[in-house]
Amino acid sequence: MGQKVGLEDVLRYFDEDGDGKVSALELSQGLGMMGGELLMKEAEMAIAALDSDGDGLLSLEDFVTLMEGGGEEQKLKDLKVAFEMYDTEGCGFITPKSLKRMLKKMGESKTLHQCKAMIKHFDLNGDGFLSFQEFRIMMQ
Repeated sequence: MGQKVGLEDVLRYFDEDGDGKVSALELSQGLGMMGGELLMKEAEMAIAALDSDGDGLLSLEDFVTLMEGGGEEQKLKDLKVAFEMYDTEGCGFITPKSLKRMLKKMGESKTLHQCKAMIKHFDLNGDGFLSFQEFRIMMQ
């Protein structure tokens, strides 16, 4: 699973109406649900700056530009935001149950067994969970 796949998941999380693009309202509300804050005016300005085809929405390519636009520090912050989306239990790890829950929100139905297998692939210390460091390696 590469960085682009992870960003597609994040885009789907923000994309409330399922049109494959993120509006200013979806961007503002999505960040609000994750505990962040982006005023509507700021969301509109961000979209205006990054909208490559002039439709007033962020496509996946625009979203990748947004997420990769900053330096290493910004990329680390973005990864932390993505990690926190998956850490639905707030325990500091991605558990099979929290992975299943997040994938379901994004329209992907996986069994708990499948989620355990996905985690096992990147679980470097064998504890059955993904730490932020393991998630970071997975997203590279």
